[in-house]
Amino acid sequence: MILARTPLRISIAGGGTDLSSYYEKFGGSWISAAINQYVFIGINRSFTNKYILRYSETEKVDKLDEIKHNAMREVLKIHDMPPVEVVSLADIPSGTGLGSSGTFTVCLLRAIHAFKRRHVTPQALAEEAYNIERWVMGQPTGKQDQYIAAFGGLTCFDVDQAGEVRAYPLNIKPKTLRRLEDNLLLFFTGFARSSAELLSDQKMRSEAGDQEMIESLHFVRELGGKIKQALLEGDLRKFGEYMHQHWLRKRERSEGMTNKQIDGWYDLAMKNGAVGGKVVGAGGGGFLLFYTEEPERLRAAMESAGLEEVRFNFDYDGPTVVMRD
Repeated sequence: MILARTPLRISIAGGGTDLSSYYEKFGGSWISAAINQYVFIGINRSFTNKYILRYSETEKVDKLDEIKHNAMREVLKIHDMPPVEVVSLADIPSGTGLGSSGTFTVCLLRAIHAFKRRHVTPQALAEEAYNIERWVMGQPTGKQDQYIAAFGGLTCFDVDQAGEVRAYPLNIKPKTLRRLEDNLLLFFTGFARSSAELLSDQKMRSEAGDQEMIESLHFVRELGGKIKQALLEGDLRKFGEYMHQHWLRKRERSEGMTNKQIDGWYDLAMKNGAVGGKVVGAGGGGFLLFYTEEPERLRAAMESAGLEEVRFNFDYDGPTVVMRD
Protein backbone atom coordinates (compact mmCIF):
# COMPACT_ATOMS: atom_id res chain seq x y z
CA MET A 1 0.00 0.00 0.00
CA ILE A 2 1.36 3.40 -1.04
CA LEU A 3 -0.15 6.69 0.09
CA ALA A 4 1.23 9.85 -1.55
CA ARG A 5 0.48 13.49 -0.72
CA THR A 6 1.09 16.46 -3.03
CA PRO A 7 0.44 20.17 -2.34
CA LEU A 8 -1.91 22.48 -4.19
CA ARG A 9 -0.66 25.95 -5.09
CA ILE A 10 -1.33 29.65 -5.29
CA SER A 11 0.14 31.65 -8.15
CA ILE A 12 2.21 34.66 -7.08
CA ALA A 13 3.38 36.19 -10.38
CA GLY A 14 3.82 35.50 -14.08
CA GLY A 15 0.84 33.22 -14.65
CA GLY A 16 0.11 32.75 -18.36
CA THR A 17 3.75 32.93 -19.48
CA ASP A 18 4.03 29.20 -18.69
CA LEU A 19 1.91 28.25 -21.72
CA SER A 20 3.80 26.95 -24.75
CA SER A 21 1.96 29.37 -27.04
CA TYR A 22 3.83 32.18 -25.23
CA TYR A 23 7.13 30.75 -23.98
CA GLU A 24 8.04 29.11 -27.32
CA LYS A 25 8.25 32.64 -28.74
CA PHE A 26 9.43 34.71 -25.79
CA GLY A 27 10.41 32.45 -22.90
CA GLY A 28 8.51 32.70 -19.65
CA SER A 29 8.93 33.12 -15.90
CA TRP A 30 6.61 32.79 -12.94
CA ILE A 31 6.54 32.47 -9.15
CA SER A 32 4.31 29.97 -7.36
CA ALA A 33 3.80 28.86 -3.78
CA ALA A 34 2.84 25.35 -2.67
CA ILE A 35 0.41 25.39 0.25
CA ASN A 36 -0.59 22.92 2.94
CA GLN A 37 -3.79 21.87 1.18
CA TYR A 38 -3.30 18.53 -0.52
CA VAL A 39 -4.27 15.86 -2.99
CA PHE A 40 -3.87 12.32 -1.59
CA ILE A 41 -3.60 9.18 -3.70
CA GLY A 42 -3.41 5.62 -2.41
CA ILE A 43 -2.39 2.65 -4.53
CA ASN A 44 -2.73 -0.98 -3.49
CA ARG A 45 -2.48 -4.27 -5.35
CA SER A 46 -5.88 -5.48 -6.48
CA PHE A 47 -6.92 -8.92 -5.35
CA THR A 48 -9.71 -9.25 -7.92
CA ASN A 49 -7.71 -8.86 -11.16
CA LYS A 50 -9.71 -5.71 -11.82
CA TYR A 51 -8.72 -2.07 -11.83
CA ILE A 52 -10.67 -0.42 -9.01
CA LEU A 53 -10.67 3.38 -9.08
CA ARG A 54 -12.30 5.51 -6.41
CA TYR A 55 -12.57 9.30 -6.79
CA SER A 56 -15.84 11.25 -7.06
CA GLU A 57 -17.05 8.12 -8.84
CA THR A 58 -16.13 4.44 -8.59
CA GLU A 59 -14.91 2.36 -11.51
CA LYS A 60 -14.27 -1.39 -11.71
CA VAL A 61 -12.88 -2.47 -15.07
CA ASP A 62 -10.92 -5.36 -16.55
CA LYS A 63 -8.69 -3.39 -18.92
CA LEU A 64 -6.83 -0.10 -18.78
CA ASP A 65 -8.51 1.17 -21.95
CA GLU A 66 -11.90 0.86 -20.22
CA ILE A 67 -11.03 3.46 -17.54
CA LYS A 68 -13.13 6.61 -17.91
CA HIS A 69 -10.96 8.94 -15.78
CA ASN A 70 -8.59 10.46 -18.35
CA ALA A 71 -5.53 11.06 -16.16
CA MET A 72 -5.79 7.72 -14.38
CA ARG A 73 -6.19 5.85 -17.65
CA GLU A 74 -3.24 7.47 -19.42
CA VAL A 75 -0.84 7.39 -16.47
CA LEU A 76 -1.60 3.75 -15.65
CA LYS A 77 -1.22 2.81 -19.33
CA ILE A 78 2.11 4.60 -19.73
CA HIS A 79 3.48 2.78 -16.67
CA ASP A 80 1.95 -0.57 -17.71
CA MET A 81 0.41 -1.00 -14.28
CA PRO A 82 -1.03 -4.37 -13.24
CA PRO A 83 -4.52 -4.50 -11.72
CA VAL A 84 -4.48 -2.09 -8.78
CA GLU A 85 -6.85 -0.19 -6.55
CA VAL A 86 -6.41 3.60 -6.72
CA VAL A 87 -8.12 5.94 -4.28
CA SER A 88 -8.05 9.73 -4.60
CA LEU A 89 -9.00 12.36 -2.01
CA ALA A 90 -8.39 16.12 -1.87
CA ASP A 91 -8.66 18.90 0.69
CA ILE A 92 -10.04 21.31 -1.95
CA PRO A 93 -12.51 20.62 -4.81
CA SER A 94 -11.21 20.53 -8.37
CA GLY A 95 -11.86 23.45 -10.70
CA THR A 96 -11.15 26.09 -8.05
CA GLY A 97 -7.92 27.59 -9.42
CA LEU A 98 -5.39 25.94 -7.11
CA GLY A 99 -3.83 23.71 -9.76
CA SER A 100 -5.70 20.55 -8.82
CA SER A 101 -5.38 18.80 -12.19
CA GLY A 102 -1.61 19.18 -12.34
CA THR A 103 -1.30 18.29 -8.66
CA PHE A 104 -3.40 15.17 -9.20
CA THR A 105 -1.19 13.96 -12.06
CA VAL A 106 2.02 14.64 -10.13
CA CYS A 107 0.63 12.85 -7.07
CA LEU A 108 -0.48 9.81 -9.08
CA LEU A 109 2.92 9.58 -10.76
CA ARG A 110 4.73 9.93 -7.43
CA ALA A 111 2.63 7.11 -6.00
CA ILE A 112 3.30 4.88 -9.00
CA HIS A 113 7.07 5.46 -8.88
CA ALA A 114 6.97 4.55 -5.18
CA PHE A 115 4.82 1.49 -5.91
CA LYS A 116 7.47 0.34 -8.40
CA ARG A 117 10.31 1.34 -6.02
CA ARG A 118 11.74 3.85 -8.46
CA HIS A 119 13.52 7.09 -7.56
CA VAL A 120 12.29 10.15 -9.45
CA THR A 121 13.57 13.74 -9.30
CA PRO A 122 11.22 16.72 -9.01
CA GLN A 123 12.30 17.89 -12.48
CA ALA A 124 11.55 14.53 -14.10
CA LEU A 125 8.26 14.20 -12.21
CA ALA A 126 7.08 17.66 -13.27
CA GLU A 127 8.01 17.20 -16.92
CA GLU A 128 6.43 13.74 -17.09
CA ALA A 129 3.18 15.10 -15.64
CA TYR A 130 3.20 18.07 -18.03
CA ASN A 131 3.85 15.90 -21.09
CA ILE A 132 1.01 13.53 -20.19
CA GLU A 133 -1.49 16.35 -19.65
CA ARG A 134 -0.39 18.52 -22.58
CA TRP A 135 0.53 16.05 -25.29
CA VAL A 136 -1.13 12.72 -24.38
CA MET A 137 -4.40 14.10 -22.98
CA GLY A 138 -4.40 17.20 -25.21
CA GLN A 139 -5.16 19.65 -22.40
CA PRO A 140 -4.32 23.37 -22.94
CA THR A 141 -2.25 23.41 -19.74
CA GLY A 142 0.85 25.39 -18.93
CA LYS A 143 3.81 24.20 -16.85
CA GLN A 144 3.11 26.09 -13.63
CA ASP A 145 0.91 23.57 -11.83
CA GLN A 146 3.01 20.46 -12.45
CA TYR A 147 6.27 22.17 -11.54
CA ILE A 148 5.18 23.78 -8.28
CA ALA A 149 3.47 20.53 -7.23
CA ALA A 150 6.72 18.64 -7.89
CA PHE A 151 9.10 21.15 -6.27
CA GLY A 152 7.00 22.67 -3.47
CA GLY A 153 8.01 25.78 -1.55
CA LEU A 154 7.93 29.40 -2.64
CA THR A 155 9.66 28.91 -5.96
CA CYS A 156 10.71 30.83 -9.07
CA PHE A 157 10.61 29.18 -12.49
CA ASP A 158 12.16 30.25 -15.79
CA VAL A 159 11.38 28.48 -19.06
CA ASP A 160 13.26 28.98 -22.32
CA GLN A 161 11.87 28.79 -25.84
CA ALA A 162 12.76 25.10 -26.04
CA GLY A 163 10.61 24.40 -22.98
CA GLU A 164 13.47 23.72 -20.55
CA VAL A 165 12.52 24.83 -17.05
CA ARG A 166 14.88 26.03 -14.31
CA ALA A 167 13.53 26.09 -10.74
CA TYR A 168 15.08 27.95 -7.80
CA PRO A 169 13.77 29.05 -4.39
CA LEU A 170 12.71 32.63 -3.75
CA ASN A 171 15.00 33.26 -0.80
CA ILE A 172 13.18 36.03 1.02
CA LYS A 173 14.00 36.95 4.61
CA PRO A 174 12.32 34.85 7.33
CA LYS A 175 10.57 37.93 8.74
CA THR A 176 9.17 38.77 5.30
CA LEU A 177 8.05 35.17 4.84
CA ARG A 178 6.13 35.18 8.14
CA ARG A 179 4.41 38.46 7.29
CA LEU A 180 3.53 37.17 3.85
CA GLU A 181 1.91 34.03 5.26
CA ASP A 182 0.04 36.04 7.88
CA ASN A 183 -1.26 38.67 5.45
CA LEU A 184 -2.19 36.58 2.40
CA LEU A 185 -5.83 35.56 2.80
CA LEU A 186 -7.64 33.04 0.62
CA PHE A 187 -11.45 32.99 0.23
CA PHE A 188 -13.63 30.49 -1.60
CA THR A 189 -16.19 32.08 -3.93
CA GLY A 190 -18.48 29.08 -3.63
CA PHE A 191 -18.34 27.99 -7.24
CA ALA A 192 -15.89 26.21 -9.51
CA ARG A 193 -15.25 26.12 -13.23
CA SER A 194 -12.92 24.44 -15.67
CA SER A 195 -9.92 26.51 -16.76
CA ALA A 196 -9.78 24.80 -20.16
CA GLU A 197 -11.96 27.35 -21.97
CA LEU A 198 -9.98 30.38 -20.78
CA LEU A 199 -6.62 28.68 -21.38
CA SER A 200 -7.70 27.60 -24.88
CA ASP A 201 -8.68 31.19 -25.66
CA GLN A 202 -5.26 32.44 -24.55
CA LYS A 203 -3.52 29.71 -26.54
CA MET A 204 -5.42 30.44 -29.77
CA ARG A 205 -4.98 34.20 -29.51
CA SER A 206 -1.27 33.91 -28.71
CA GLU A 207 -0.64 31.49 -31.58
CA ALA A 208 -2.55 33.81 -33.93
CA GLY A 209 -0.32 36.72 -32.94
CA ASP A 210 -3.11 38.66 -31.21
CA GLN A 211 -1.19 41.77 -30.18
CA GLU A 212 -3.49 42.61 -27.28
CA MET A 213 -3.01 39.18 -25.72
CA ILE A 214 0.75 39.16 -26.29
CA GLU A 215 1.20 42.66 -24.86
CA SER A 216 -0.85 41.63 -21.83
CA LEU A 217 1.44 38.64 -21.21
CA HIS A 218 4.52 40.80 -21.73
CA PHE A 219 3.12 43.09 -19.04
CA VAL A 220 2.50 40.13 -16.71
CA ARG A 221 6.07 38.90 -17.17
CA GLU A 222 7.56 42.34 -16.55
CA LEU A 223 5.34 42.85 -13.51
CA GLY A 224 6.43 39.44 -12.22
CA GLY A 225 10.00 40.73 -12.09
CA LYS A 226 8.86 43.72 -10.03
CA ILE A 227 6.91 41.44 -7.68
CA LYS A 228 9.98 39.27 -7.20
CA GLN A 229 12.11 42.30 -6.35
CA ALA A 230 9.52 43.68 -3.93
CA LEU A 231 9.44 40.35 -2.07
CA LEU A 232 13.24 40.13 -1.93
CA GLU A 233 13.37 43.67 -0.53
CA GLY A 234 10.64 42.92 2.02
CA ASP A 235 8.34 45.62 0.60
CA LEU A 236 5.07 43.72 0.98
CA ARG A 237 2.87 46.76 0.54
CA LYS A 238 4.41 47.26 -2.89
CA PHE A 239 3.83 43.54 -3.53
CA GLY A 240 0.13 44.04 -2.74
CA GLU A 241 -0.08 47.07 -5.04
CA TYR A 242 1.47 45.04 -7.83
CA MET A 243 -1.12 42.30 -7.23
CA HIS A 244 -3.82 44.90 -7.81
CA GLN A 245 -2.18 46.07 -11.06
CA HIS A 246 -1.92 42.46 -12.20
CA TRP A 247 -5.61 41.79 -11.52
CA LEU A 248 -6.74 44.92 -13.38
CA ARG A 249 -4.78 43.77 -16.43
CA LYS A 250 -5.67 40.10 -16.09
CA ARG A 251 -9.42 40.63 -16.11
CA GLU A 252 -9.09 42.52 -19.43
CA ARG A 253 -7.27 39.58 -21.02
CA SER A 254 -10.16 37.15 -21.58
CA GLU A 255 -13.94 37.18 -21.38
CA GLY A 256 -15.09 35.10 -18.44
CA MET A 257 -12.13 36.10 -16.26
CA THR A 258 -14.53 37.77 -13.82
CA ASN A 259 -18.21 38.60 -13.30
CA LYS A 260 -20.31 41.09 -11.35
CA GLN A 261 -20.30 38.97 -8.21
CA ILE A 262 -16.52 38.55 -8.19
CA ASP A 263 -16.05 42.26 -8.92
CA GLY A 264 -18.38 43.08 -6.03
CA TRP A 265 -16.40 40.92 -3.60
CA TYR A 266 -13.13 42.39 -4.86
CA ASP A 267 -14.39 45.95 -4.37
CA LEU A 268 -15.62 45.04 -0.87
CA ALA A 269 -12.19 43.67 0.01
CA MET A 270 -10.41 46.78 -1.29
CA LYS A 271 -12.66 48.93 0.91
CA ASN A 272 -11.86 46.79 3.96
CA GLY A 273 -8.10 46.63 4.15
CA ALA A 274 -6.98 44.70 1.05
CA VAL A 275 -3.99 46.27 -0.70
CA GLY A 276 -4.42 44.06 -3.76
CA GLY A 277 -5.75 40.72 -4.85
CA LYS A 278 -6.85 38.48 -7.70
CA VAL A 279 -8.76 35.39 -8.67
CA VAL A 280 -6.30 32.50 -8.35
CA GLY A 281 -5.93 30.43 -11.50
CA ALA A 282 -7.41 31.01 -14.94
CA GLY A 283 -10.37 32.97 -13.55
CA GLY A 284 -14.14 32.93 -13.47
CA GLY A 285 -14.52 31.41 -10.01
CA GLY A 286 -12.66 29.40 -7.43
CA PHE A 287 -10.64 31.40 -4.90
CA LEU A 288 -9.95 35.06 -4.28
CA LEU A 289 -6.49 35.82 -2.87
CA PHE A 290 -5.74 39.13 -1.13
CA TYR A 291 -2.77 40.79 0.49
CA THR A 292 -3.75 42.94 3.47
CA GLU A 293 -2.14 44.66 6.43
CA GLU A 294 -5.47 44.47 8.30
CA PRO A 295 -6.28 40.74 8.18
CA GLU A 296 -8.97 40.72 10.86
CA ARG A 297 -10.86 43.60 9.25
CA LEU A 298 -10.75 41.89 5.87
CA ARG A 299 -11.81 38.54 7.35
CA ALA A 300 -14.83 40.14 8.97
CA ALA A 301 -15.90 41.88 5.76
CA MET A 302 -15.59 38.77 3.59
CA GLU A 303 -17.32 36.60 6.19
CA SER A 304 -20.23 39.07 6.22
CA ALA A 305 -20.45 38.61 2.43
CA GLY A 306 -20.73 34.84 2.88
CA LEU A 307 -17.22 33.84 1.73
CA GLU A 308 -15.38 31.08 3.56
CA GLU A 309 -11.68 31.55 4.30
CA VAL A 310 -9.23 28.71 3.77
CA ARG A 311 -6.22 29.31 6.01
CA PHE A 312 -2.87 28.06 4.80
CA ASN A 313 0.88 28.01 5.21
CA PHE A 314 3.47 27.34 2.56
CA ASP A 315 4.48 23.72 1.99
CA TYR A 316 8.14 22.89 1.40
CA ASP A 317 7.92 19.10 1.13
CA GLY A 318 6.46 18.73 -2.35
CA PRO A 319 5.22 15.23 -3.30
CA THR A 320 5.67 12.95 -0.30
CA VAL A 321 5.05 9.27 0.34
CA VAL A 322 3.38 9.41 3.73
CA MET A 323 2.76 5.67 4.04
CA ARG A 324 4.44 2.63 2.51
CA ASP A 325 3.23 -0.78 3.67
